[in-house]
Amino acid sequence: MIGVTAPMIDIYKTVVRVAPTDATVVIEGETGTGKELVARMIHRLSQRAKQPFVAVDCTSIAPTLLESELFGAMRGAYTGADRDRIGVFEAAHHGTVFLDEIGEIEKGFQASLLRFLQEHEIRPVGSSRPKEVDVRVIAATNRDLQRQVDEENFREDLWYRLNTVRIVMPALRGRRDDIPLLAQFFLNKYNGRYNREVKLMDSGVKALQEYIWPGNVRQLQHVIERLTILSDRVDGDTVNHALSAMESRDRPVETLADAEEDQIRKVLAATGGNKSKAAQILGIERKTLYRKLERMKLE
Repeated sequence: MIGVTAPMIDIYKTVVRVAPTDATVVIEGETGTGKELVARMIHRLSQRAKQPFVAVDCTSIAPTLLESELFGAMRGAYTGADRDRIGVFEAAHHGTVFLDEIGEIEKGFQASLLRFLQEHEIRPVGSSRPKEVDVRVIAATNRDLQRQVDEENFREDLWYRLNTVRIVMPALRGRRDDIPLLAQFFLNKYNGRYNREVKLMDSGVKALQEYIWPGNVRQLQHVIERLTILSDRVDGDTVNHALSAMESRDRPVETLADAEEDQIRKVLAATGGNKSKAAQILGIERKTLYRKLERMKLE
């Protein structure tokens, strides 16, 4: 965690106090603010630090599979279940489970999760016997769960059970004085990774601090990585050009519309030919990069 502004110091203080306990924690904040980093910090400072930390992205699992993913399943419980399957909670016994984007889970499963938090027992799909599991749960969401409760999209009793300790991550635009520290950290990281010696100029810092950062720290990280590869220095002009390219939403190829072929080759060389990573750095979809590469090959 990087940051010395008042909101971040308040978070550090809360983490230090809550980490040694087994209290359930819910972390709220916009995408890219570092919710998982805080969850991992809580785990590292807890008595469970030597036990597993398992992160689950609730949006990446089909609602029909979430119960078996978390609680496990017995052989024959559903089509394709040819063996007993241990769920996340059992695999993290004595450790911590981080449930990211918990506001996305369906109300039907919310009841099962509430029962686990109250009883500390799981019942694998297809099993008639519960199992006792010792797991600390840390949940995170980019939604306003209180509003979800008011709109009857989230169980009120589950919200109360999760909300033992609540941590709200500040948006990056709300802690602009941390941006120079973050930018220099990421620049050092990618200078080392790509064998570069790019410098961060005062005008670049100013431009970074003036931006609103809808993608927060994660977006800042991607911008710095891109600039480390494509620029000799991070100044106001290069920052503004990169941000303007990322903001274009009319055409998905805008970020490469005016770029030269040697820039594409430079990024591909830096990423060892990893096209997915190159597309991420360039700020375009992978299929757009493939079309660019095909055009270059034809030419």
